Formats: sequence, C-alpha cells, structure tokens
Amino acid sequence: MVKLISSPNSALSGRVRVPGDKSISHRALMLSALAVGRSEVRGLLEGDDVLATAAAMRAMGATINRLGDGHYEVYGVGVGGLMSPDDIIDMGNSGTSTRLLLGLMASHDMTVTMTGDASLRSRPMGRVMDPLGEFGAEFSARGGRFLPLTITGTAQPLVLDYSPPMASAQVKSAVLLAGLNTPGRTIVREKIATRDHSERMLSAMGADIRVVVEDGVRIVSIEGQPELSPISIDVPGDISSSAFLLAAASMVPGSDVAVEAVGLNPLRTGIIGALTAMGADIVIENESTLGGEPVGTLRVRAAALKAATDLAVDPSTMIDEFPVLFCAAAVAEGVSRFTGLEELRVKESDRLNAMAVGLAANGVQVEELPDGLIIHGAGGHGACERIPGGGSVETHLDHRIAMSFSVLGQMATAPVTIDDASPMQTSFPGFTDLMTGLGAGLALED
Repeated sequence: MVKLISSPNSALSGRVRVPGDKSISHRALMLSALAVGRSEVRGLLEGDDVLATAAAMRAMGATINRLGDGHYEVYGVGVGGLMSPDDIIDMGNSGTSTRLLLGLMASHDMTVTMTGDASLRSRPMGRVMDPLGEFGAEFSARGGRFLPLTITGTAQPLVLDYSPPMASAQVKSAVLLAGLNTPGRTIVREKIATRDHSERMLSAMGADIRVVVEDGVRIVSIEGQPELSPISIDVPGDISSSAFLLAAASMVPGSDVAVEAVGLNPLRTGIIGALTAMGADIVIENESTLGGEPVGTLRVRAAALKAATDLAVDPSTMIDEFPVLFCAAAVAEGVSRFTGLEELRVKESDRLNAMAVGLAANGVQVEELPDGLIIHGAGGHGACERIPGGGSVETHLDHRIAMSFSVLGQMATAPVTIDDASPMQTSFPGFTDLMTGLGAGLALED
C-alpha cells in the first residue's frame, strides 16, 4: 500500500492526453482475438484491468504482442476458436472484462475457472450468469454468484431474446458476445440505452448487427457465427478518466486545462452535462472521429459551481463518474441531492458508502441514502470554497475512490490522505504524474 497525500498547490493549467478508453480497450482485445487474421491496436490503455484481459485472451489461444507504448498486434483464432486455458484465470480488479469474458466463454465448448482480487471477488456476477445460463452455459460459483467461479460453456448454445432488468452495458455486451458463436439471431432489448462500443466495433468488423428503436425500447440484435474481419483501431482518450481533470479544473480557482482526443460517445458524456449544469465552463474543440468514435478536445476553466439539483442526466451515461461529481458538489454552493444510484453499491466498492464516509472524514456534511447522497456544499459568494480536509480515506481497492479524493484534496484546508494509491493503476497509470504536471499538490508516501 502506498499512501497519497493531496493538498492545494496552484491553479491547474496545461494541455494533456489521458490514457486510452478502458471500455474500448477491453473490446478491442477481445474482438480482435476472435477475428481471422492480424489486428492492430494503438492507444490501448495499459492499465492493470486491460492487461488482465490481454492475459486471459492469450490463455485461450490468441496471440497478442506488444509493439510499443499502447501499440499491440493481435492474431485472432476466429469465432468459435477459443480453447480452455491450462490454468485458473486471474482477472485482478476488472469487473468489466470478467463479465464480458463470461459472455465469450458461454457459447464455446470450454471450461474455465476465474478469480480476482478481494474487490472483484465481492462483486456479484449473477446479472450475467442468469442470461448466459439460458444459452446453455453452466456455472459453479462461490455463494452462487461470486468469484472464484467455474464456467462450462455449451457446444450447442440456444439463441436468446433478452430484456435486461437493469441498464448495464456489461450485461448487454456479455449477451451479444455469447451470441457471436450461437446459430441464429440473438436479441437484447434495452429500456435505457447504454454505451454502444460493442455494437460499433462489431459492425466495423463485419458482423451482422442491427440496432432499432421501437416504442422507446432500443433493440440490438446480432446474427451468430460470423467471420470477423481484423481491425486497425486507434483508441480515443477515456472520458471517465478525463472526468477527474474536468472536475479538478472546474473547482480550483484560476485553472485552465485542455484534455485532447477524448472519446465523446454520446452514451458516455453525462459528466460533461452534469458539470455544465452545475455551472462548469467546458467547451468542446477540434471535433473529429477516431477509431469509429467521436472525439474532441475538452477545454475547461475554473467556474463558480452550484449545487446539483434534479440533474437531467441519465446515470447510465456517467455511472463511474459520480464519485468525482460528489467531490465537486462538496465545494459547490448549495445542497446537492443525488438519487437513483443503487448501482454504485455494486461497483469495485460500495461507492455510496465509501464516498459518504470519506467526505464526512474531511469535514463535509453528507447524508447517505439507500440510493444516493445528500451533500452540503461549502461554496458561497459566487465561488467554490475549500472544505476542512485533514481526514484519511479508505479506498477499498477502488481506483475511482482514490482519484476522486485526490481531486478533492486540491480544495481542502488540511491535506487529505488516501490510504492506497496503487488501485489507480487499474485504469489511469501515470495519474499522479499527470496531475502534478498540471500543478496539483500530490505526494506519494511509502
């Protein structure tokens, strides 16, 4: 464990790029491993989560070579070509790749045992096990739904028409990936649209995937057993990682930061809308397309933030960004109320509780609700204000908790201590160096 001490230093300024999008990086490795031929991926996120995905795909037969920083080549085995690994697959902290890989395995004749770190072993897998079981896959899981678990895929998968009970891109993608090796057309019906990276990439690789909207329901379907064409893809910057910079530059007086080549998929940009609704000054510049995804530069300047009340933002477009939004609310003017966020309790940690406890430890008045938080902001007189700080934060092995409180410490009177900075490697390697390069006061302690 490496402690991180966060305290104010100066206004944040500069032009930076954040690491590649984690969601797209996972999918680029998985789908290129199912293509026929050589794929090339540039800008891949080299965080622990994505490296766990690469190791898993290698264990199941794909050839993945690192050519340089974020530059990889992948020789695929074709749809249906995955093989049972020789050993247990350790997924570390990555819930996304675990659930998506279960989808791939479900319709292959293979048996795989998966485990992960303490955080991942506490995350329920039932939401993907249920639909994948309908394809014919069988599971043996600790407590019926937790890792370690063993999946036995089926050699004769049954086509599925599925309506997820919750808005989850992971569940949708797991079902679509199982449908890849299932004869016939697999269908997923979404009441609330979720991020569509899987659909975009599958379409680019030649899969027969269709998306229609009927009576407000988004219907995604895929014809099974295609021959996927190899891809050459540039991964855009991660909007979820950019969120920490957007919030920090909005909060710290005098800041002016540009984050370049950020993915701006419309199903992922809720954090921009949420911060803007609170008064943030965020401008999108240099819009273009990269790897089939819309991208642009986000220019953000310090602003007087107001409380978040009745945000007209769908949580599915920014669920991972709420922890740092809570920090922005802590220095804003007024009382913010966030509800409808039960999903945050089953992420890498119980993020509602972790944030409530951490905020309270640093002098922020906060009330924890079953599905959200009420946060009394310190701001007033038309400006963001410092919080007392001085507290210690337990990250629970959650990278977003660690990074969120490192941002909040830039607006604290006394330093904020984060118990362990190492989880940040899962999604944002180099976070501390990037932030200090912009002017933040961050220091690691052994």
